[in-house]
Amino acid sequence: MRAIPLIVATAWIAACPAVGHAAGLRLCNQSFDVLNVAIGTPQGAGQVQTRGWWRVAPNQCATLLRQTLHERRYHVFAADVFGNEVLTGSIPMCVAPRRFDISGQQDCLLRGFLDARFIEIDTMGQKNWTVFVTPRPD
Repeated sequence: MRAIPLIVATAWIAACPAVGHAAGLRLCNQSFDVLNVAIGTPQGAGQVQTRGWWRVAPNQCATLLRQTLHERRYHVFAADVFGNEVLTGSIPMCVAPRRFDISGQQDCLLRGFLDARFIEIDTMGQKNWTVFVTPRPD
């Protein structure tokens, strides 16, 4: 089976009254793979909290944060069900093999966690934001 590389596009949906979901951060999987998704949220004083996993089937969306977005930047990581990184960036943060909620992102391996490379999502200060994961055109 050939791996399909993916790209990320973001779209602002706060001005779309027909969408009908509460404020927050969503991820929509428009790829052909089931994704396991983790999020990094700012906690003040330069600290970040990571949480996961959300399982998002193809052509489905998951709400990662249900509250109004108060920060401009959040971080997201996704892997397929085989552990292959699908949505990866350059910002190292802690994750765990099973459901997790980790405060602080220093010394992941020394603390018994795994290291993953998250991408930064710039919400441009909007209260709602959706990240779309789509297949990269050949």
